[in-house]
Amino acid sequence: MPALFIVLIVLALIFFGFGIAITAVKWLIYIAIILLLVGVIGFILRAIRNRA
Repeated sequence: MPALFIVLIVLALIFFGFGIAITAVKWLIYIAIILLLVGVIGFILRAIRNRA
């Protein structure tokens, strides 16, 4: 499962780059933020679960 979170984070960064390059497409930035949050939160939750 950690691969899924890494893919989400990479996708978020790619969407972020496109969003900045094409400022007209603002929804891409929102998708990037959501993906990044989901990826980071998932990653943190997984790390906490592994330690417990």
